Amino acid sequence: MASTAQQAEAEKPPRPKGFRLLMIALRSRKSATMLGFGFSSGLPYALLLGTLNAWLGEVKIDLATIGVLSWIGLSYSFKFLWSPLVDRMALPGLEALGRRKSWILLCQIVMVMGFVGLALTDPAKAIGTFALFAFLAALASATQDVAVDAWRIDVADADTPVELLSSIYQFGYRIASIVGGALALVLAGRMSWPLVYLIMAVLIALIGVVTLRAPDTPRPEQGTLHAALAQPGELTPRARGLALLIVGTSWAWAIGTIMRFMIVMLSPLGPGEKHPSVGDFTREFGPLIVLATVAVPLLVAAVTNSLRTRGQAVLTAPDLRTSPARTAANHLYVALIAPLAELVARLGWGVLVVIGMILTYTLCYNVWSSFAFPFYLDFLHYSKDEVAFASKVFGIFMTIAGISLGGYLFLRLGRMPTILIGAVLPMLGNFVYADLAEGAVHIDAVGKAVGLHALFGLFGFDPRMIRLLLAISFENISTGIAGAAFVAYLSGIVSKRYTAVQYALMSSLTFLIGSLGRGIAGEAFDLYGYAMVFRWTAAAGLVAVLFVCLEWVRVSRRVVVAPEA
Repeated sequence: MASTAQQAEAEKPPRPKGFRLLMIALRSRKSATMLGFGFSSGLPYALLLGTLNAWLGEVKIDLATIGVLSWIGLSYSFKFLWSPLVDRMALPGLEALGRRKSWILLCQIVMVMGFVGLALTDPAKAIGTFALFAFLAALASATQDVAVDAWRIDVADADTPVELLSSIYQFGYRIASIVGGALALVLAGRMSWPLVYLIMAVLIALIGVVTLRAPDTPRPEQGTLHAALAQPGELTPRARGLALLIVGTSWAWAIGTIMRFMIVMLSPLGPGEKHPSVGDFTREFGPLIVLATVAVPLLVAAVTNSLRTRGQAVLTAPDLRTSPARTAANHLYVALIAPLAELVARLGWGVLVVIGMILTYTLCYNVWSSFAFPFYLDFLHYSKDEVAFASKVFGIFMTIAGISLGGYLFLRLGRMPTILIGAVLPMLGNFVYADLAEGAVHIDAVGKAVGLHALFGLFGFDPRMIRLLLAISFENISTGIAGAAFVAYLSGIVSKRYTAVQYALMSSLTFLIGSLGRGIAGEAFDLYGYAMVFRWTAAAGLVAVLFVCLEWVRVSRRVVVAPEA
């Protein structure tokens, strides 16, 4: 019998690999759907956190207000908070479509409504209403990302593995970034901004048709989830609930504080009134928000580890009781506390260095990235077509080159040297942009000395355009290297037990301080000018360099000590 089974296994045709597997997968409904979902994820991100600011700059919205409005991007940083809800809640009336499809379609409907609302609102006259529609669209987009990530993992199989689906997703995402960036700018040069956003709403609506035809997987039985939390030695439900209450209250306070300030800042002013200072708010509440969203959860995670180690507030026998409320609480615990608890237990005090590095690594370019279009269009007075080509077509190729170079450096130099390079280069990129803001004297000198002006001139670019292309080249290659290095670092630091959840949590923290800093950066641009703020943000990158060096020391000491243990 066994030999017959072995013979049958041997007679099976070999599993296709490489290019042949890709061709087979691209002919499947799952892969075509993944391409559409990648497009649906990338389009709103490009439109809300980049292109939207070009529109606001054109209608003369001040940079401080643009900076506050860019806080809608925190939806993407905080999305892991409501990911358990997306995973568990069955949507009335839509659940019949599928557990993932129902959420994806709902989010797409809300995004269409949000973009239509943006198109029907004049930001110069009703910035508060405009911000509300932008926030709803960003919230729906971030929630869609949660559902799409889960769908990709659920439907993967031998013919369409998750690695292939992830690559197809990225391809769709890149296409969307060009459509939402370059194409949107080109269209805006030829028609009104409201019409551009109506066209983009139609594109998302078309992806909704793809969603309706997408495959899905059945919802698992509730009793099978998080069985490990019911075993002896785990914290009791009461202790877990208390930990969740503390962390949840901290997060709720932080999010509520940000939203209240956004509402005040974007509300219409009465006679003689003026908006509060974004800088004052960030200096006063920024550190408290970071403490509430990072330090408090870390402390709670350390306490839960201590309780388990001492055998206090733990189960002494299996707890087999189940209920919807307990299942939801288990999901929240696994999403918010368990990943940090594992990280604290594994790294000890070193977790402070790791979290510090995660919080600051992308700071020097994340702080000002939302102001790129106002900088190019309104300050430097490039045309929409020029910015579309330089930033969203040429720039994407430079980013891909940076990512490829980052991967090569990772193999040749190792992890920590590449991460250090990725921390230093974006700082230099900020100085390049400061020079661009002041007339590009140094960019011209270097470009002519190494022959880049002559090279770009062969393709018909004038000196003014060459300056922009050179600045974007350096910036995108630098951030591409940094991004590749940091993704590899995060992938290596996460636990296999909590891979998806821990990665989502830590990658979300990557954008926290940078997103908060955009508010003060916008006000600073108005007060001190672009060049000065670019230099300040470059100096902020020194904090990331310090944490990278500390992490390098930590990792080196661990490698030396490990053989002795």
